[in-house]
Amino acid sequence: MDHNRRIGQLRRRITRAGLHGLLVTHLPDLRYLCGFTGSSAALAITRRAARFFTDGRYTAQAAEEVSAAKVQIVSSPPAANAVAWLAAQPGIESAGFDPTRTTVAELTRLRAALPSHLRRTFLTPLAAPLVEPLRWVKDEDELRILSAAALLGCKLFEHLLGFIRPGLAEFEVAAELEYQARQRGAEGMSFESIVASGPRSALPHGRATRARLPRKGFLTLDFGIIREGYCSDMTRTVHLGKPSAKERETYEAVLEAQEAAVAAVSGGVRCGDVDEAARSVLRKAGLAEAFSHSTGHGVGLEIHESPRVGTGQATRLAPGMVITIEPGVYLPGEFGVRIEDMVAVTRSGGQVLTPAPKTLIEL
Repeated sequence: MDHNRRIGQLRRRITRAGLHGLLVTHLPDLRYLCGFTGSSAALAITRRAARFFTDGRYTAQAAEEVSAAKVQIVSSPPAANAVAWLAAQPGIESAGFDPTRTTVAELTRLRAALPSHLRRTFLTPLAAPLVEPLRWVKDEDELRILSAAALLGCKLFEHLLGFIRPGLAEFEVAAELEYQARQRGAEGMSFESIVASGPRSALPHGRATRARLPRKGFLTLDFGIIREGYCSDMTRTVHLGKPSAKERETYEAVLEAQEAAVAAVSGGVRCGDVDEAARSVLRKAGLAEAFSHSTGHGVGLEIHESPRVGTGQATRLAPGMVITIEPGVYLPGEFGVRIEDMVAVTRSGGQVLTPAPKTLIEL
């Protein structure tokens, strides 16, 4: 990872925003900019210098991981030290902070670390985040890691197909999934795995429970793993026993919607148009009301990143973005179906990173 290049890109954004410096505290941003994987740190950047603050627990780890910034070990909160350092730099009259990542209580503590004459004016809330937009477009290293994470997810799905059987509790399926993920090299799960069977498949976020898998009915599996800090995300819905005509037709409609949205992905396309590609298929099938969420979202160091692939979203896709495409239909009290792929945006289309089978699987 070229952290010097990333800090250079950020410096240009800081200058364009009319700021002299920037405080960064969001841990995924810190990992992106410096390589640090610990749980407590702050980065102070000016147009000429970058100083990384963390506490004594991370002395060895920061020395090993952090690049593109000088490390300083402190005994009090890293962010307060970072702000005090920024204020002490010659010519630094203001520094930005991300108000979406800073609580009111934290801001009070940061201002208390400043000389009294600077407390009202020095820290400036950013109108829009500066680091996150850099993270939206993935470089070659990131695309390689995300692809490997997605392929591991596909292998886990294939394993589960041989494990699933009626009578198992949903949590037993989740436990097997997570055990196998660790065995095969995952650092952890991207989020709490969704294992929702029978009528519970109609819950878009049906966390695994003690409910038993039915002899006949849908089973939705929505999960992701973390590799080298990057998240994967995929959903497959399978059927235990023989599906009814209504179940089969609903599944086929969701699959058609999902594939239409994947086909709509390309550099320069508006996110809202990708969403509409899925939604229009379900509208024609009379199922639009049962599709209750956005078509997708960005994914990377965090499981939910920008851009949002939703109704009316004007953001244009750019080559290197990685998004999910995950339309679903939910019929409360009956069943639900969702199918999700990770897709890397290219100049002329989209590359599916999760090539697990999508035709209806009957177990």
